[in-house]
Amino acid sequence: MLDIEDLQINFDTRRGQVKAVQGISLRVERGEILGLVGESGAGKSTVGSAVMGLLDIGGRVTSGRILFEGENLLVKSSEAMRKMRGRRIGMIFQDPMTALNPVLSIADQMIGTIRLAFGLNRSEALEQAVKWLDRMSLPDPATRIHHYPHEFSGGQRQRIVIALALCGKPDLVIADEPTTALDVSVQAQILDLIRSLVRENNIGVILITHNMGVVSEVTDNIAIMRHGKLVETGPTRNVLMAPETAYAKMLIGSVPPSDKRLNRLPVPDNQGNLVHSTVEDPRPFDGRDMILQCDRLSVTYYAGGKLFTKGTPIRAVKDTSFGIPKGHSLGLVGESGSGKSTCARAIVGLNPLSGGSVRYREHILSNMSERKRRPLRSAIQMIFQDPYSSINKRMKIFDIIAEPIRFYGFADSKSAVLNRVTTLIERVGLSYDALQRYPHQFSGGQRQRIAIARTLACQPKMIVCDEPTSALDVSVQAQILNLIKDLQDEFGLTLLFISHDLPVVRQMCDEIAVLKDGQIVEMAPAGEIFESPRHEYTKHLINLMPRIY
Repeated sequence: MLDIEDLQINFDTRRGQVKAVQGISLRVERGEILGLVGESGAGKSTVGSAVMGLLDIGGRVTSGRILFEGENLLVKSSEAMRKMRGRRIGMIFQDPMTALNPVLSIADQMIGTIRLAFGLNRSEALEQAVKWLDRMSLPDPATRIHHYPHEFSGGQRQRIVIALALCGKPDLVIADEPTTALDVSVQAQILDLIRSLVRENNIGVILITHNMGVVSEVTDNIAIMRHGKLVETGPTRNVLMAPETAYAKMLIGSVPPSDKRLNRLPVPDNQGNLVHSTVEDPRPFDGRDMILQCDRLSVTYYAGGKLFTKGTPIRAVKDTSFGIPKGHSLGLVGESGSGKSTCARAIVGLNPLSGGSVRYREHILSNMSERKRRPLRSAIQMIFQDPYSSINKRMKIFDIIAEPIRFYGFADSKSAVLNRVTTLIERVGLSYDALQRYPHQFSGGQRQRIAIARTLACQPKMIVCDEPTSALDVSVQAQILNLIKDLQDEFGLTLLFISHDLPVVRQMCDEIAVLKDGQIVEMAPAGEIFESPRHEYTKHLINLMPRIY
């Protein structure tokens, strides 16, 4: 169905020409799911964009052909490609906010695609659109379809984008990181849906992802890319179980195991050889020296309010209690909407409490005014899921890291600030040259390192990590997780770690608390949670966890 022959794509930049894709050849048949994997910058998304005729500014195909049902897409007009998108070739974009029109309701965006594909009237198209959102497990789809993109959570927007790509029932679907923002339950539903569509409609799918567990679960064949080139291809099971190239072995070996905890995740050395680590036991919670104590924590939102009314109250967190001893790590897991991030934001003071208390050592933070709390803010810091949105894009890296040092008075001279900033940027694995550059000049993994350096500039005693590696490929993820572990050991940091990725939580946390509907349903040492879960909900999450064979 799809034949990519000797494809080469270059980008014209200020620094010269960049060869993003270098002569790759791929084939996708009807009824096949091809997994396209590799580290960030490998060229995976560029290949998908080329098939859609949506290369970024400066990108051009310099050689090769893209044949779809025997037709060369590269010689088609812009109008012809526009008519093919959605109806014959659909794409699930990685960032839902760039794929959705912010000034149109979800109904208006989906109805147009469905009417173009099937010639239905507006009411018939609306009915079909609601059914698709229902298949995506979107709550109250008949009502929510008339809302706008900003009124949904990140995971909900991702589900809408998937529905938008599939509702035209295209012959070929290019799925670019379709499950990155989704919890294991919704992820499993989406993967089941993709599999069923492949079987029922005999379509082809290119699944671009860094999640090797997802690749193992759903793909028939796999193609591994590096630096714009194909490194290894073949049946998925064969490649994952017995990779032939050193790079494939490294990539697969960097996946966090779910059956044991390692002192460090495997990463390649200077020669590219994978350095394996020893198994370690999590440190038991002993109840002494509790650095953080949340007692009957409750947070209520108000939805649908107007100018003089609050709207309908929604209890996001309900009477939740937990504590973390000094130097230990607690993992918070659960589906989207379970209250994980709400808890985190309440602890650092970004969400007001409707009940309960947050105690840091002897200080009851929830009773403090902002003026009294300000000196303590440096003690509890947060690493956000998206580092790009949490740092000032107009500031150079030096000023981003130096700002909290100056604010809290951690250095008494310009030279002391410079020394402190230099030490921090080198500690997170970046060079001194990075300090005079801007955030947009760095990769996702590098920006997360910058965010960590800024966090350390506050000299925190505790760090709240909210999905810090969800958008990173497995090798960069391993580096960031090892960095956080090293910093924890070096500075005696206490961690609250939130993630959808259960194997990652297993590696990072001594204790795990499972949240459901704003309440903790189970809390136990990490090994017990994975090996002998007691609550049915915990068992459900672990059973849905993607595994590499």
